[in-house]
Amino acid sequence: MIRRQFLAMTAAAAAMFGTLAISAPAHADALETITKSGTIRVAVPQDFPPFGSVGSDMTPQGYDIDMANLIGEKLGVKVEIVPVTSANRIPYLQTNKVDLVISSLGKNPDREKVIDFSDPYAPFYNGVFAPADEKIESAADLSGKTVGVTRGSIEDLELTKVAPADADIKRYEDNNGTISAFLSGQVEAVATGNVVAAAILAKNPPKRPEPKFLIKNSPCYVGLNKNEPALMEKVNAIIAEAKKDGSLNKISEKWLGVALPADL
Repeated sequence: MIRRQFLAMTAAAAAMFGTLAISAPAHADALETITKSGTIRVAVPQDFPPFGSVGSDMTPQGYDIDMANLIGEKLGVKVEIVPVTSANRIPYLQTNKVDLVISSLGKNPDREKVIDFSDPYAPFYNGVFAPADEKIESAADLSGKTVGVTRGSIEDLELTKVAPADADIKRYEDNNGTISAFLSGQVEAVATGNVVAAAILAKNPPKRPEPKFLIKNSPCYVGLNKNEPALMEKVNAIIAEAKKDGSLNKISEKWLGVALPADL
């Protein structure tokens, strides 16, 4: 009797768990969901030009918006632009408010624990910039030169480590001060980010800042949720093709004023 009751209970439990297994929702493939819905939701910056800002017509514009539209075009789906801040862009991805983050997103170990990253699609770096006629290829070439930098910035800290003792480093309180020093000829070169250099180029100055050498490199990546191999493969294929056919180079020249780095 006891044995029959045990077998009956075992059978009932097996039936119950079997039903649960059948009814439990499977993990939805993100690429399949996007394709079926006909829309991809992309988190983009709203206050970080030239990667993302609001234009005079109140529509989003910038490098990241063009990148989002390129991916949508290649997937054959409509792009839903979702403006985000630096603080909420990853939570938006994790809570399924967006399918991708294209928001000047850099890679670091803490972020890699919670999301995945595509191949790099945009340059983001700190370096030394100077007009074309300045022969500067390395930190050693700053010997005897006057270099402007924003006080306390990453490039200030890094430049201080590598600059020759006879380099004249002039520190300004903000990026606008550094830009003004370059435009007015107070300094021969500036150590700054490529985004700031793009802001200088946007003013169409008589002396255009060209990248001379890198101080710190941190390119931008597309952020995806963990365990989405199909979407990852597709996004990487789109990025690779855009590098090959020149599409990304056009976006870089449009928004950053320089060609896409060959080693990106």
